[in-house]
Amino acid sequence: MQNFNPTQLRQSLPQLLLVAMIAAMSISHHALADTDINPSEAAKSMHAKYSAIEQQLEKNQFNRPLVLESVETDHRLKGDIYAVVDYPFAAVTTGLNSPDHWCDIMHLHLNTKYCHATKTAGSNGSNNKPSAALKVYIGKKTPEELSDASRVDFNYTQVATTPEYMQIMLSADQGPLGTNDYRIILEAITLSKTKTFLHLTYSYSTGLSGRIAMQTYLATVGHGKVGFTINGTAPDGQPDYIGGVRGLMERNTMRYYLAIDSYLGATNAAPDTQLEKRLLSWFAATEKYPKQLHELDQNDYMEMKRAEYTRQQNVK
Repeated sequence: MQNFNPTQLRQSLPQLLLVAMIAAMSISHHALADTDINPSEAAKSMHAKYSAIEQQLEKNQFNRPLVLESVETDHRLKGDIYAVVDYPFAAVTTGLNSPDHWCDIMHLHLNTKYCHATKTAGSNGSNNKPSAALKVYIGKKTPEELSDASRVDFNYTQVATTPEYMQIMLSADQGPLGTNDYRIILEAITLSKTKTFLHLTYSYSTGLSGRIAMQTYLATVGHGKVGFTINGTAPDGQPDYIGGVRGLMERNTMRYYLAIDSYLGATNAAPDTQLEKRLLSWFAATEKYPKQLHELDQNDYMEMKRAEYTRQQNVK
């Protein structure tokens, strides 16, 4: 068992935050993360889910068509977002079916310091799926040298792309501080000529050192931070939001969904304005939920991300 002293834990905590964001997206067990899926059946399942939650999508605390769910087990956390976006299915497929585009999406999150995509030769194993590799560095919510950040290597796979269904999966075996078995899965179906239904799932597992670091964070700088699930009413009459590791997962699940939405919203802008539009859109969207998501002032966020984007283009 690896031991960490308190100083090491404090230094590593910001890395663990992004772990909760980019951490393994899967649908609760590994069989559902298999790249051998039936797109037609997967699309039917998505349509059934949309019908089941349609009323929640129309009326909820987020003031947008979105449902957020989270689950905590002994060694794994999972977050799910279901949402309707105002983009045609073809635009969503074009925008998200590229590893380079996923680096631009990940870049919006506070803790992403760098992302570089490299296409791999051939396909992903025996499944004959287009694949690539994403080299990602994660760290603090403030400017940081890459040498001080942690690297996570993701495999990127286009699991399915048909006229009615799309699924993208990112996976990584290992992450910082005893975290492992990462999945990032995004699936989408068309609802109409102008609307698409998305399902984004995040999950990851932790070892003992990771759980210790997480609890240390929650007991110190993360104390009092909350998620979006409402447990009831607090003594002051305000909503009693969930805290702990599920609150942490929910915050980063929302941040990542907003990154996808902000990326899609900027794709029709002039190429030289897309970065600024993405950054401004993501920051404005997170500020609609300040209790959960506010961390930096806009100028600090914009300056940090501009510098990180420049580094991302120049360092391979």
